[in-house]
Amino acid sequence: MDLIGRSLLKEADLSAEEFLYLVELGAHLKVQKRGGQRTRRLEGRSVALIFEKTSTRTRSAFEVAAHDEGGHVTYIGPDDSQLGRKESVKDTARVLGRMFDGIEFRGFSQESVEILGACAGVPVWNGLTDKWHPTQMLADVLTMRDHSAKPLSAVSYCYLGDGRNNTANSLLVTGALLGLDVRICAPETLQPSPEVQGIAQQLAATSGASLTVTADVMAAVAGADFLYTDVWLSMGESGDEWDARIDLLLPYQVNAEVMAATGNPEVQFLHCLPALHNTETQIGQQIYDKRGLTALEVTDEVFESPASIVFDQAENRLHTIKAVMVATIGVPA
Repeated sequence: MDLIGRSLLKEADLSAEEFLYLVELGAHLKVQKRGGQRTRRLEGRSVALIFEKTSTRTRSAFEVAAHDEGGHVTYIGPDDSQLGRKESVKDTARVLGRMFDGIEFRGFSQESVEILGACAGVPVWNGLTDKWHPTQMLADVLTMRDHSAKPLSAVSYCYLGDGRNNTANSLLVTGALLGLDVRICAPETLQPSPEVQGIAQQLAATSGASLTVTADVMAAVAGADFLYTDVWLSMGESGDEWDARIDLLLPYQVNAEVMAATGNPEVQFLHCLPALHNTETQIGQQIYDKRGLTALEVTDEVFESPASIVFDQAENRLHTIKAVMVATIGVPA
């Protein structure tokens, strides 16, 4: 499948076939890496990594993936460019596009990554915006593919928590694109926007996906193969909102009772990380001191259980991000 020159700005940029091609390519590259093979498909290629938001997994995955394949990266952090301050996104795109073979953007505005994609003249990849998280979705689907005895088309997953964030939006649309059984479980005030639900419904009309958006935890998780959650307060949101968010979302915590409520003894747990599952972080300790809670979106019991596959999921960011770069700017091996 020829994706050379293509950008990945949101999940709906891809057909189901293209999405699954990238997942399978990621699986192939994973086998190669574990076998010690280096094919250097990005030899002579240079990639710009623009980060308005800090990151552990996204930055590491792009850098290691490029280096594995012989490419070079330039990290442009929040204070390393004039993007949006003294220089417009459009002008930055036209400069970087003349210097780099591909551009990754991790930041706030979806509009910014769309402008980069329209003006750079080279592939642009969305490492995360406030609205969509497509590189995470590729890793998530690879993880579910690897950890389910069912064919992917028969998989069901349920996301619990803040249903308006980028991860929830992307999980709903990805499931709709691929024809899966996807449930988003959140209080009514934190459910995906009508726009996002409309995009998902249009895709589902073609794919045959089953879409559920509900506030009912027990109904949402019944029979699910995977339970998924994310932090309750996203980067850029005020810490003053913690109390209100905790009050709303504590009933949606993934704990042993919720795992059992699936009725599926093989149910597995996913999280895009980082996770507030104990008091071993500054935020975790602050929440404990103020509210007496030792965990937020997921309990330590679930996070550290055999059902938790979050670190396989995190590793798969590397392999699927490598697939995106190889497929869109790579040279024949």
